[in-house]
Amino acid sequence: MKMNCWELKNCGREAGGSKTKELGVCPAAQDTRYNGRNGGKCGGRYCWKIAGTLCGGTVQGTFATKLANCSKCEVYHKIRQEEGSSFAI
Repeated sequence: MKMNCWELKNCGREAGGSKTKELGVCPAAQDTRYNGRNGGKCGGRYCWKIAGTLCGGTVQGTFATKLANCSKCEVYHKIRQEEGSSFAI
């Protein structure tokens, strides 16, 4: 089974996660529009497209404003490598 961003980052912001009381559930873990994209649950393998994710302690904005940061992220690179030519950006 393919791992989602919250599993790869161990951030605790998935539903029922250890940080949800403090930080809330991450939009990537809730956004069902992208369920199945790159083989993930909700937006868990498409997090760079979802506004409001909390990465590096900072709330990230829209796709256009966060892509520069996300393109440097180990999760983005891992998913891109795993998906190969099927990678959905």
